Amino acid sequence: MKLILILVIYLAAIFAAHAQEVVPLKFTANPEVTWPNAERQYYSDIWATEVVTNVSEPTLTVFRPEQEANTGTAVIIAPGGALFAHSINSEGYDVAKWLAARGITSFVLKYRLVPTGEDGVQEASLAMQEPEKYRLEERLTPVLPLSISDGLAAVDYVRTNASRWGIATDKIGFMGFSAGGTVTMGVTYNYTADNRPDFIVPVYAWTDVFGTKEVPDDAPPMLVVCASDDSLNLAPASIKLYSEWLAKGKVVGLHMYSQGGHGFGMRKLNLPSDSWIERFYDWAVVEKLVTPKVIAPAG
Repeated sequence: MKLILILVIYLAAIFAAHAQEVVPLKFTANPEVTWPNAERQYYSDIWATEVVTNVSEPTLTVFRPEQEANTGTAVIIAPGGALFAHSINSEGYDVAKWLAARGITSFVLKYRLVPTGEDGVQEASLAMQEPEKYRLEERLTPVLPLSISDGLAAVDYVRTNASRWGIATDKIGFMGFSAGGTVTMGVTYNYTADNRPDFIVPVYAWTDVFGTKEVPDDAPPMLVVCASDDSLNLAPASIKLYSEWLAKGKVVGLHMYSQGGHGFGMRKLNLPSDSWIERFYDWAVVEKLVTPKVIAPAG
């Protein structure tokens, strides 16, 4: 019995060490947008990945590095999914785990999504194929400002509570994929002194929705990532973002891969785009946004 008790305590300790903290964010509701269905996580055969739909209350899931490896840098991660879903692993948790392993405290943001039925991914796919029939613009328009406000709230929360996680208040970045890239740029065009990200990483971001926007005078450093063969034709907009930051003399980098398609995230495609996150890390180190910790060998 004593041996079993010790084993249970040991396993509980392991579980606790790997459990992730989930932080609810404050938000302002829009009475015109309601969610009749509860938040749901499931495997989507259509997108061949794990997704989350019907997010009505924003949260941050925290991935902390080992204390001795903590660089003091943080990244808020906004997964993509057409504002109908979150590609929660490939563009969320897997990204956060990779960064945390390199000393970067990571926060996966579940921002508010379009209310859907049982299968939000199927609804998204149909809406993108026949936007007028499925009222795509009508459904996205009231939700996008909520998603962006969740992004701004995330930056504010992380900066306000930075000391809790050993984070430098001037090294808080925002990285978003596809619709999460829309949130990233929405945050960038609407921040205040309190919720300005210190660097941004729009990855195959959808930005046409913003029309023509001025580069902020204090625009943060930016790394743009995309593939020329993006199936949603997002490469030109990514190049435009890069060119706008460059024209204003801002710190900016661009990784445009000839192949990779849309939604490569942390998927392994045996293409150069597989290493995009390593190139982000290299860029962040060069720009002094991340200072790697040198850990002395034991003994």
